[in-house]
Amino acid sequence: MSDVIVIGAGPAGLAGAIACAKNGLRVTVLDEFIKPGGRLLGQLHQEPSGEWWNGIKEAERLHQEAIKLAVDIRCGVSVYNLEKEDQLMNVHTSTGTFTARFVLAATGAAEYPIPVPGWTLPGVMSIGAAQVMTNVHRVQVGKKGIIIGANILAFAILNELQLAGINVDRIILPEKSPLSQKAGEPDEVMKSLLHAARLAPSPLLRFGSRLMKQDWFRKLGMKFYPKNGVKINGTPMQLRKAALEIIGKDQVEGVRVVDIDVNGTIIPGTEKIYEADFVCIAGGLYPLAEIAAVAGCPFQYIPELGGHVPCHSETMETPLDGLFVAGNITGIESGKIAMAQGTIAGLAIAKAAGKGTNQSLQQAVQNVRIVREKAAIQFNPEIDKGRMKMKELWDEQYADCKKAYKIG
Repeated sequence: MSDVIVIGAGPAGLAGAIACAKNGLRVTVLDEFIKPGGRLLGQLHQEPSGEWWNGIKEAERLHQEAIKLAVDIRCGVSVYNLEKEDQLMNVHTSTGTFTARFVLAATGAAEYPIPVPGWTLPGVMSIGAAQVMTNVHRVQVGKKGIIIGANILAFAILNELQLAGINVDRIILPEKSPLSQKAGEPDEVMKSLLHAARLAPSPLLRFGSRLMKQDWFRKLGMKFYPKNGVKINGTPMQLRKAALEIIGKDQVEGVRVVDIDVNGTIIPGTEKIYEADFVCIAGGLYPLAEIAAVAGCPFQYIPELGGHVPCHSETMETPLDGLFVAGNITGIESGKIAMAQGTIAGLAIAKAAGKGTNQSLQQAVQNVRIVREKAAIQFNPEIDKGRMKMKELWDEQYADCKKAYKIG
């Protein structure tokens, strides 16, 4: 029997497994995908320092380190239930039940789609699926495509598709509706994109983004935003155009588009069809936290973290004794932050098992704050606010019953 079961072999899960194993704990990692790495497998971007972040290489590094530490990694295993029995946790999977004293849930995030008429046609996919097909499976998603949805996730993956030689013809918004919400409002979209300015390909765009953070200047800029958009490495980002429908008979043939004003209201008589053989829908990410909910872990809705997240402390423990969490299950952030959180969780588990030190745990908590400050990609500009909300909730409601694990 293992001491620790880690659910998810992404950056948080692998980092957590390594930290546990380094402290002498027996660890089993379960993941439903065919290979470890999680969302690292599709990531490729340039850091502000000029260095390239290659998620595939990073995933391989973590995998090899875990193997050297005798971590038992089992891929192709789906977890469908998690329950506590006395002092143990039972993890029910497609290949049987695993039991351990501690469980680290590092299930990551999932994409939420924005329904667009015609989205069931062959050739329509999420932006994350295009990333995996391109960077992991080396499959060309199409010859000429359109991205519907302008958010930081789309902004980052656009660069990866371009590096692979894939022609992304344009980025447009979804039609404003109760389902698309702020994703269909140009001014709101621009606000979110300003926090990805360091990914912009030119000094001019980066300089302009600093000015645009002022409300009056941004609203003025959106009023005169070019109809043809602003080019990102040759791809027009058209924030004043919205997709009404994806068209095609047996597969994607194009997108019916209309002009919109700064609030997302349709301008009559401006409809036009743009040809394409594939469409990526970029809705965004939300914490994939069902397994923690099934186990009975309390949740809190914190929009700055991406939605409903399991209640947890700075040391990644939950109110459910023996259950720890790390990575995007706790809030949407980058792979580097997920790895730093995984290390915290692993050290906290080791400490709870009587094998870790308080000093190393404190250092890990401090490190995640440093990594967050330097993050190249920030999915939510108010992530610090969200983290503070969770800390205050924990201190008010759960800290007293967890003093044995709480760092000083």
